[in-house]
Order: sequence, then structure tokens, then C-alpha cells
Amino acid sequence: MKTKHSFLVSILAAVVVWAPAVTQAQYQTRNMHLGVSGGNINDISRRFCCSGTLGSLVNAGTTQYILSNNHVLARTDQAAPGEDVSQPGLVDTNCQTATIVADYTIAVPLGNNVDCAIAQVRSGQMDSTGFIEPIGPPSSTIASPSVGMAVAKSGRTTGHTMGTIASINTSVRVQYQPTCGSGKKRNISYTNQVLINGSAFSAGGDSGSLITTNDGCYHPVALLFAGSSSTTIGNPIGEVMSKLSAQLGSSLTFVGTNCTGPGSPQFGAFQLPQHALDHANALLERNRQDIMSRPAVLGVGLGALEDNLTAAVVVYVDKTSSSNPRLAAQVDDVPVRIVMTDPFIAF
Repeated sequence: MKTKHSFLVSILAAVVVWAPAVTQAQYQTRNMHLGVSGGNINDISRRFCCSGTLGSLVNAGTTQYILSNNHVLARTDQAAPGEDVSQPGLVDTNCQTATIVADYTIAVPLGNNVDCAIAQVRSGQMDSTGFIEPIGPPSSTIASPSVGMAVAKSGRTTGHTMGTIASINTSVRVQYQPTCGSGKKRNISYTNQVLINGSAFSAGGDSGSLITTNDGCYHPVALLFAGSSSTTIGNPIGEVMSKLSAQLGSSLTFVGTNCTGPGSPQFGAFQLPQHALDHANALLERNRQDIMSRPAVLGVGLGALEDNLTAAVVVYVDKTSSSNPRLAAQVDDVPVRIVMTDPFIAF
């Protein structure tokens, strides 16, 4: 879920799910950079207001847009084109409208394997270089995610953080609510997602952050949209850009630098042999449907064992469930790594 602010609290305070203490106030106050607080000013209900992160800047021709999530800018498929987007978001202004910086434009409807939307920037309201707090403009060229890739992100709640891709080609089920803090919850299934393990990488309110390579170029890799207290989930950025471009009817590219950075291996914290990954991936595909059908299984993807030396099928299991998924220690000759986590939610 996005960061929520409750009207019922006697002393107004942001209700942040799974959020550590924030020391960088610049992410939650007026800031013309990207990677900071923002959202649709209509993302409000009787009891709550909600916001996320204005992740990065993209363009189509000479028109610039803010890239974030459907559930941040489009109010989970409910917004009409032209709705105002503010920076900072409602949760950081006691649910009062702040500076209007963009107008919601289009989103890819949820259920199409991505959670993404864009809003056209109002002239002079955001840094036109695409500067992301605090790293600067990212590379205008994207990178394909890989197991072990070192990554970074800047977001409203946890600021600038770093991590390592734990699994790719991951199937997951993510929980959504139709309106801010209310409504019947539903699960949406995704495939080919990028997952990063670790409780410090993101938290509620970081949705919409651009996940980049953790190098001097900061190539876009994925769009953060969901997770748990110990895991972050991102849509591969290539799919995000292609589906948004099709929805807009014009090709979108990142606003940033022409930095190309190091070659292969791609910006890795560690690298596994490609033949081992290919073999593990083939077995994953053969067994994906069976594993995802097991009780308490939230996701399954291609990754590595804890030693980062061996390719593995990584299975994410709901630690809050009383069900036993009865998973084998390996799939044929490929080991299975089990990651215990709480349910994945769009945050």
C-alpha cells in the first residue's frame, strides 16, 4: 500500500507502513528533483490520504512526463486525464494540496503485468534535466536486470538506498485496495518481475521509485511498485516503457545523460555462470505453475543460494500463513531457496 495519512489521529502524523526513521527531509518537502514525495491530489478518502514517489522524468518529443505507478498517479485505474499531481504528496502536507507540478496523462491498466503511469509536467515545476535526488540525472539508456546486479533507488520514505537483485523472471501475487486505505482487497498476478531482498531497500511510500544500476551511470532497470517488510518488487523497465509508449501512441525515452558505463558483466555485485542460470531457468519454467499453485507460495523466480555461488529456484513463502507448501529441496538437480516473507502489497 502507499503511505497513508489518517484523519482520525488526534495529532496529525503520517501512518507509514514498514518505514524506518527518515533522516532526509528533502524527500518529503517541496523539491524540484525526482525520487521524492508526490501523488494525485484526489487520492483521498473519508479517513485517509495517500501518496507515493515521483520516480523519474521521461519524454515523448519535447513533452516531459513524470513516471510513477498507476496506483500512485492514476488512483488504481480510477483517475481521469488532467487530474492534478502535487509535490510533495498529501501525506506530507497534512492531507492539504501542495504545489501542483503535473497533470495525470495515461496509465497502463492494472492486470497487464505492469503498474505504471505518467503525468505531463507543468512548465518550470520540476527539474527538466531529470535529476533524481541525490544521484543526479540517470542514464537515458536502460539496462536489463540480472541476478546479482547491484542496484539503487531514491524514494519518498527511505530515500537513497542500495541493494542487489535477488531474483528475476519472478511470478508474484500482489495485493491492492481500490481506494486510499479502503475497499475490498484483491490480488493481481505478475510475471517476469525483479525482486530485491532486504528490509532496508524500500518501504511504504516508495512506490514509483526508479530502480537503477548502482554505478556512475545509473541505468534504469525497474520501476518499484510493491513489496513486503523484507522484499521489494519492480516491473522490468523495458516492459514499462514499451507498454506506456503503446498506450500514449508515442515513443517514450528517459530524460538523462548519455553515459554508457561499464560493459559486461552488467554492473554486478556478483555474477553466476550463464549456463547455470540458463539450466535453472529451464527447470523453473517447467515447474513454475506447480510451485505457484502450492498453498502459501507468494512468488517463484530465478536467483541464487545464500552463498551467491549457485543458481537456484527462489520461492517466496508467506510466513503469516499456517499452510505448508511442501517444497522439495531441489528441482531435479537445481537447489530451491526458500525466502520467508509477509504478503506482497502495492505500496
